[in-house]
Amino acid sequence: MTFTSEMIAELNLLLKFPSKSLMQGLKIHNDAEPEVISAAQRLFDKGIVTLPDGGYLTDLGHDLFEHAQVVQMALMDK
Repeated sequence: MTFTSEMIAELNLLLKFPSKSLMQGLKIHNDAEPEVISAAQRLFDKGIVTLPDGGYLTDLGHDLFEHAQVVQMALMDK
């Protein structure tokens, strides 16, 4: 299985969450790119974020955020 464009949009959105504090989240505005708005809704539907327009990462979201960072670092050009 390969990453779909929807999965990539979700991963990119996950990586935009602040990594310094669990008390910080994201707000996706209604004028954001449609793929970002859709990605936020899908992450909410999957229980990864607390609100359909971002919010905070859930416990699952924090785990996935950490894994996404590992994948990102492994694939970065050095």
